[in-house]
Amino acid sequence: MSRSATCDVCWRHCAIPEGGAGFCRARTCQDGCVVAENYGRLTSVAIDPVEKKPLAEWHPGARVLSVGSYGCNMRCPFCQNHEISQAGAGGVPWREVLPQELVDLALECAERDPSVIGIAHTYNEPLVGWEYVQDCSILARRAGLANVLVSNGCVSAHVVDNLAPLIDAANIDLKCFSADGYRELGGSFEDVHHTIEVLGTSKTCHLEVTTLVVPGVSDSEAAMREGAVWLSGVDENIVLHVTRFFPRWHMAGAQPTPVETVMRLADVAREYLPHVHVGNC
Repeated sequence: MSRSATCDVCWRHCAIPEGGAGFCRARTCQDGCVVAENYGRLTSVAIDPVEKKPLAEWHPGARVLSVGSYGCNMRCPFCQNHEISQAGAGGVPWREVLPQELVDLALECAERDPSVIGIAHTYNEPLVGWEYVQDCSILARRAGLANVLVSNGCVSAHVVDNLAPLIDAANIDLKCFSADGYRELGGSFEDVHHTIEVLGTSKTCHLEVTTLVVPGVSDSEAAMREGAVWLSGVDENIVLHVTRFFPRWHMAGAQPTPVETVMRLADVAREYLPHVHVGNC
C-alpha cells in the first residue's frame, strides 16, 4: 500500500502520495514524510538593488544577492514570474546550491562590492521551501549578512513564527482586500493577515507591503481604504507600495492599470499611512 503524508506548510494541507507533489509543485513525500523537493534548487540568481524587491526605506542604495527556486501555492493569473512559480522540478532548469555555498557566494559578492549586504529569497514563492530559507538565514546571520524575504505571505502560522526572528527585512504582497478575492487567486486572506501582523510587529524586521493594482481585482477605492486602515492598525509606519499592473500570463490581453488610478489609490492610502510609494508608473 502506497504511503502519503499531509503537508502543513499552508492552508491547502495537501495529502501528498509517496513520490508525488503538492499543489505548489515544490513539496513531495519521501518515506512517508513531506519534504521540500526544491530545497537548494535555484532557478534564478542575481544581484539586485534593494529598491527592486521593493524595499524603499531600508538601507537605500544597498544591494542583495537575490535567489529563487520553483513553485508557488497561489495561482494569480497576472503572475510576472509564472515561468518558475508555476513550474515543478522537471519544468525549469535549476542547479543545487546548498546553504553554506549560498552564504559563501554572498560573502564573495560583498567582498567585490561592499554595497552587497545580504541575501534575498524571492522570485518564486520562497516559503513553499521555507526550510531552505531558514537554514540559509541562520548561516547568513552568523556571517554578518542580512536576510530579506519577498513573499505572498500565505503560509501557516508556524512557518512565519519560526522565520520571523531571522528576517531583517520583508516585502509581503497584499494582493487584494477580501477573503473572496484571495480564494479566487488561490490564497488565504487569514494567513496573509497573520504574516503581516507578525512581521509588522517584530522588533527586528523592517516590513514593507505591496499591492499590485489590477483592474477588477484590487482597484477599488473603498477596498484600498479598508486595507490602509487595517495596516495602520498593525503599525502606522508600515511602508506600502501601490504598484501599477502590466499584462502578464493569463491576463496578457488586459490593459495596464491607468496611472491616474494608481495615483488616486495611493492618495487614499496616504490618509492613513505616512509611508506610501507608487511603482511602475
